[in-house]
Amino acid sequence: MLTLAYPWLLLLLPLPWIVHRMVPPHIEPRPAVRVPFFSALVALTGATPRGEAVVAGRSVWRTAVLILCWCLSVAALARPQWIEPPLHRDRPARDLLLLVDLSGSMATRDFTDASGATVDRLTAVKQVLDDFLSRRDGDQVGVVVFGNAPFTLVPFTADLGLCRRLVQEMQVGMAGPRTVFGDAIGLGITLFEHSTVPAKTMIALTDGNDTASRVPPAEAARVARDKAITIHTIAIGDPTAVGEDALDEKALQDVAGTTGGGFFRALDRNQLADVYRRLDAIETRKVDTVSVRPKTDLFWVPLAALTILSMAAEAFGLLPRLRRRPAFEGVGAADRHAPARGMPR
Repeated sequence: MLTLAYPWLLLLLPLPWIVHRMVPPHIEPRPAVRVPFFSALVALTGATPRGEAVVAGRSVWRTAVLILCWCLSVAALARPQWIEPPLHRDRPARDLLLLVDLSGSMATRDFTDASGATVDRLTAVKQVLDDFLSRRDGDQVGVVVFGNAPFTLVPFTADLGLCRRLVQEMQVGMAGPRTVFGDAIGLGITLFEHSTVPAKTMIALTDGNDTASRVPPAEAARVARDKAITIHTIAIGDPTAVGEDALDEKALQDVAGTTGGGFFRALDRNQLADVYRRLDAIETRKVDTVSVRPKTDLFWVPLAALTILSMAAEAFGLLPRLRRRPAFEGVGAADRHAPARGMPR
C-alpha cells in the first residue's frame, strides 16, 4: 500500500500560484528608446506592458516544466512509502528466574530418579528442572545458584537449550557449602531491574535454612513485593533435620506469602515433579504478539524524476541556441573571406 509519511506537506502545492498572484513582479530599470511602433513590438514579443514596465512572458512548455518540478519536489518532501503486509512476531512477556540451592546438604542421597535408583537431591532436581524448562517455550529464563554466595549461572535468555545444558552442569558445593537464601533473592531482584516484561517470577528451591545472608529473606521478600516480583518457594529434603541442615519452612512460607507466591513441599522426586507441574499451570506461558509493517521509503523516485526532468529541460533549452550559433559564425566567416564587391582583386 502506498502512503505518505507527511501528507500535510501537500498543502504547499498551490504556494507558487499564491506567490504569483499576491507578490508584484520584480521591476528592474533599464534604458529604453521611445518608438512610435511600441504596440507592434509588444504584440510581436508577447510581453505584457504594465505601467512604465514590461513583464516578460514565459513559454507554455517552460511553465509546465516548472509546475511539474515543483510538484515533484513537494512529493519528495511528503516522503512516499510503500507499506508491506503486517508481520506478526511473538516475544516473551514473562521473565522467570530459578534460584537453586547448591549447598552441601544437596548431596544427601534420599531421592530417586525416574528409573527408581537412589540419587542425591541435586540430581533429582536437575531431572525435574530439565522437564520443567522444556515446557517454558516463550519465556525468558534465568538461573541463580547459591551457597556461600549467590551467582548468576544463566542470565535471562530465551535460549532454553542453553539454559537446560548449563543446569545439567550444576554441581553440589560449586557455590560453597552454606545457604544464603536472602542474598540469592537480592541478586534476583538486581537481575530484574533491567527487565521490561510485565510478569516477573522467581522459583526458589532450597533444602536448608538461611545461615549466612547479609539480607534476611523476609526483608528481601518485601523489596521483591515492592518491585512486583512474585516468589514461589519449594522446600525439599527432610523437615525433621536439625542444625544447619534444618529446613526453615516458616521462612519459606513467609517469603512466598509476602510476594503473593505459593509455598510447596517436596519430600521425594514425585512430589517435586508434581510441584513443578503445578507451577507450570500457575505460571502459564505469556507471549506478546507484536505486529510490524515494514516500510520502504520511495522519496528517491520523485527526486530522480525531478533530476531527469530538469536536466532534459535544460538540454532542450540549449539546443536552439547551439543550432543558431554555428550558423551565425559560419556567415561571419564567409563574409570575412569573401571579396568586396566592386573592389579590384
